[in-house]
Amino acid sequence: MLTAGHLSTCPRMLKAADALHGAGYQVRVVSVNHTAWATAADRDIMSSRRWAWTAVDYARTTARVTQITTGARLRAAWAFSRAARARVPFAIAARACGRAHAELVRAVAQAPADFVYGGSTGALAAVAESAARLRVPYGLDLEDFHSGEDAGPGGHVHDALMERIERAVLPAARFLTASSPLIARGYADKYGVRPVTIHNTFSLEAEPPESPPAKGPLRVYWFSQTLGPARGIEGLVHAFGRAAVTGELHLRGRAVPSYLEFLQRLQREIAPALTLTLNEPAPPAEMVRLARGFDAGLSGEEPRTLNRQWCLGNKIFTYLAAGVPVIMSRTPAQAALARELGDAAFLYDGVNDLADLLRALAGDPERRCRARRAARQAAQDRWHWEHPLDRGALLEAFSRALA
Repeated sequence: MLTAGHLSTCPRMLKAADALHGAGYQVRVVSVNHTAWATAADRDIMSSRRWAWTAVDYARTTARVTQITTGARLRAAWAFSRAARARVPFAIAARACGRAHAELVRAVAQAPADFVYGGSTGALAAVAESAARLRVPYGLDLEDFHSGEDAGPGGHVHDALMERIERAVLPAARFLTASSPLIARGYADKYGVRPVTIHNTFSLEAEPPESPPAKGPLRVYWFSQTLGPARGIEGLVHAFGRAAVTGELHLRGRAVPSYLEFLQRLQREIAPALTLTLNEPAPPAEMVRLARGFDAGLSGEEPRTLNRQWCLGNKIFTYLAAGVPVIMSRTPAQAALARELGDAAFLYDGVNDLADLLRALAGDPERRCRARRAARQAAQDRWHWEHPLDRGALLEAFSRALA
């Protein structure tokens, strides 16, 4: 198995490795190492695992030479891609989208395998190339719609490069998995492939989470690897200000300093009755526990790209497993899921609509309690990792591929 991220930042690959190991497969995971806090989280993860692990290190403090060479190669490939008018060669596209592409391929190919499976933006090409070196089949995980995920400067170049890679590697895959029905449909419409949808669900703990009384300030939770713009947080602060209710917003992630300063200033000026609390990132195994006890969790996807319109992120299913209802922006994917979640989901269109929702929740403790019960019930009935349509679907795909 292969990812271009840390183990601790790729819960889909981590859950897949555990599921395959539990089903009797011999599993080796190849990931990267470049960020100090994630390095410590990776070690913590591996202390309780029995499958093999190889880390490609390009951290500044422990692999300075590799950090310099991979960075230079990435910049060169990106510059060539921006300047090229003709079709970019696959090898250049792979290195422009994957900083450690060559190192990942070598790490996978250094030991025999019967099958290679992996995902993330920087690993799709590496999965295909390493499988070719080993002369074995491969499968790809499409957690995002990679050729429609970048709205930033140069995003059109990134998306074009990812389309170049997708057209080359998707048709030859033994199977494809995707993280939402709309992402699966998007790939089917674009390339004529048929990904299996495996949601970003999580395991339920044996005992249901305690649900404290829904009294006092309205408490909302949000988490991600990075705390930055375009995730719906600024809109939530504005909505709290317009609702004029007392509330708490608990954030978890590595903050971009300039964004945190902006957010704190916005809160002071717009929503003085709102308290902001920043928490450090935590290992994947702790995320459900840390989400417990809140009145709602925010999934405020901003539909700037096709990927954001179509994705169903880890947040949603983490909240549900913790017995916490979800406040969701009305993207196509989230609106479709909300219809299935019933009282466990709150949809909003824009700041005014969100302010009305916050005001209603703050003034109705019984509704908050009802939503918590609905969230836990939804997780138990369908939205958990052990469900046949999630972990079961993954194991079935491997069983067919290796039959």
